Amino acid sequence: MKLDPQCIVFTGGGSGGHIFPGLAVIEELRRSWAGRIVWIGSSKDMERAAVEKAGLEFLAIPSGKLRRQFSLRNFLDLFRIAAGYVAALGILRRLRPCLLFSKGGYVSVPPCAAAAALGIPYFTHESDVSPGLATRLNAGRAAAILVSWQATLNYLKPAWQRKTIICGNPVRSSLAAGDAARGRAFLGCPAGLPVILVLGGSQGALQVNGLIGDILPRLAGRAFVAHQTGAGFAPCRPADSGYRGFEFVHAEMADLMAAASLVVGRAGAGTIWESSACGLPLLLIPLSGSGTRGDQVHNAKLLAAAGAARCLLGDEANPDRLLAGILQLLETPAERAALVAALRRQANPAAAADIAALVVSQATRRQA
Repeated sequence: MKLDPQCIVFTGGGSGGHIFPGLAVIEELRRSWAGRIVWIGSSKDMERAAVEKAGLEFLAIPSGKLRRQFSLRNFLDLFRIAAGYVAALGILRRLRPCLLFSKGGYVSVPPCAAAAALGIPYFTHESDVSPGLATRLNAGRAAAILVSWQATLNYLKPAWQRKTIICGNPVRSSLAAGDAARGRAFLGCPAGLPVILVLGGSQGALQVNGLIGDILPRLAGRAFVAHQTGAGFAPCRPADSGYRGFEFVHAEMADLMAAASLVVGRAGAGTIWESSACGLPLLLIPLSGSGTRGDQVHNAKLLAAAGAARCLLGDEANPDRLLAGILQLLETPAERAALVAALRRQANPAAAADIAALVVSQATRRQA
């Protein structure tokens, strides 16, 4: 099949962490490449809205998730995965892209398998320290494996390591354009109060939301809490002079990060790398226990060992320790600065541009 050097397809989904880094790469890609870009994703409204808002074509395929614990839904999802593979084959045969770029997540597996069957080269990118199941399934036949951390090499087979490029996790450039005054006005934050930005990820975090609700009375007059609760999670209380909660943050995120003194949240790669790009210290409460592969714990432990974040692991994540950690950081500017400096040593601020250059190089090779 002859491939079209003027078409590139992106795929990924399941959470914002599999969407927004891909959009960051596309943002950079458009600076130097004028071809057609199409995104293959799941049927989730959040994914379609984010991709189409960026001005991209979005094509949905059936998708299924293989869970780590026994579940009858695993059996049912096998049929959805097979249907996704057939749908991806049809899309890729029609588009004939010169490259498929996978940002991971369960929806990316059928398109990568279809690309391999059709002779379409693909890159797969992993944001976390430890690779997820989708990355491990996609890695074998990938033309290149892109990872965010040096430590990720320890999780890869020697044959995979030879085609692995350490490039960082891409971050939207718009985050650097935030305005602190605009962010404080959006929140209704009184002058003089530091802002704590609480991020539970696009899907929310019940544990984090509960801990914040527990300590809010003790933060009164000491800090303003801007709280992204996640889809379906109500704010801890009505907006007042010390708190504002919202399920999602859209265009205002850059302004809120500019206004914040500290980020409290899960240890997902998006939160980590976006906070690094905005120069914000992190107090992390990683998702742990059954039902998770431990990726957030791996991320958090790596940063804690490097002095790049403060972390509350397991039983340490209780209201008293969270409050103490927040107050210590708010009252110690030198510690906040040290955390930010160490975090930035771990990150590559040019990740999006570097990855876009790799994509353009692949597309140019097809034109030659």
